[in-house]
Amino acid sequence: MYPTDSKKERVFLTGIIPPGVLREEVEESVDELALLAESAGAEVHGRFYQSLKGYDPAYFIGKGKAAQIAEKIQGSGVDTVIFDDDLTPAQVKNLGTIIDKKIIDRTGLILEIFAQNARTKEAKTQVELAKLQYILPRLTRQWKHLERQVGGIGVRAGMGETQLEVDRRLVRTRIKKLKEVLKSIDNQRAVRRKRRGQLFKATLIGYTNAGKSTLFNALTPLSGTEILVADRLFATLDSTVRRLQLEDHQVMLLADTVGFIRKLPHSLIASFRSTFGVVQDADLLLNVVDISHSNYEEHIKAVKNVLKEMNLDTKPVINIFNKIDLVKNETVIQDAKQRYPDAVFVSALRGIGLRNVISVVSAAASARFSVKEFTLPIHDSKNIARLFNCGEVLDQTYDGGYTSLKVRLSLENAAKLADLINA
Repeated sequence: MYPTDSKKERVFLTGIIPPGVLREEVEESVDELALLAESAGAEVHGRFYQSLKGYDPAYFIGKGKAAQIAEKIQGSGVDTVIFDDDLTPAQVKNLGTIIDKKIIDRTGLILEIFAQNARTKEAKTQVELAKLQYILPRLTRQWKHLERQVGGIGVRAGMGETQLEVDRRLVRTRIKKLKEVLKSIDNQRAVRRKRRGQLFKATLIGYTNAGKSTLFNALTPLSGTEILVADRLFATLDSTVRRLQLEDHQVMLLADTVGFIRKLPHSLIASFRSTFGVVQDADLLLNVVDISHSNYEEHIKAVKNVLKEMNLDTKPVINIFNKIDLVKNETVIQDAKQRYPDAVFVSALRGIGLRNVISVVSAAASARFSVKEFTLPIHDSKNIARLFNCGEVLDQTYDGGYTSLKVRLSLENAAKLADLINA
């Protein structure tokens, strides 16, 4: 976002403590906001916490508290104030008039990071769609305010000028076009999924920066170019799918996708539906957890919440506790083993415990699929085609006027073809 020789944008963070929420929880969320800001290339210069009984519809935190923030950052060199909660367009405008600095919210910051890290056409399309949906309500009657938001975090360079030139109709037209592009991408993915047949599919999920990509590379070392691994939030946005050899010569598909965080904006979940599609298609979810993090259980809860928002909370999940080599207190690991007896403990970076991951996934695949044998007349092309469409044909031989097929089927498809099974 910024040239190496340029001055980093200075930001000031604001967290709100609503009734019934512990201050520690809000502090943890603002800690994450700080990491997000740093991932966007900014430098954090201070934080502000405020307990509120209710939100002010005009100023979010109230006019008086906004004045306190303005006084607190006066002369500090702060360029931007970032709120850990979503703000309405009116609140952004009103806060800006008092604080006299650029005002953005958590969603705006995440959109900026996504825009920075988008590499493929699909990711760029998804980011643009989410960003246009975000700025659409901010286009009306806020031209003076938007002039202050040209460039920097929250609105990338050039976006300010674009907002000043377009109207709501043009933005809606562009949104419609982007949705059509993503629909086309979804259709292409559907074709690829059909070609993959009945292979068992597992997807790595987890809180961002938990080590998913490192684990993915470690489990599939011979599958081509390694995906990017970086110590920052949302380093990669695109999903990647590779084949993985399991026990008993089974082959499965393993996917890596974008990491989760607290308060993941609904607009991003909607815009990234094709990326999150690998989660929806998975037979098994492998939740990678950074056990060296002091609040790793909060990360597990955050992942569960995102899955619930995506209506995928009924999917089978196995926790993979990563970074065990960074845990200094052995009690932490022992406690986790008691709390999560079915979990696997690994260090993806050091290659510790990878075989255990393979074993757990192999067992899950075996429980979901079975190998059946069929003997059919060669002229029975209809049922032979059914076998190829419903499963993975592992072997086929011919004897006289008959063909014998060994097919790996899901339990559901095996039940549908029960009348054709030999044994």
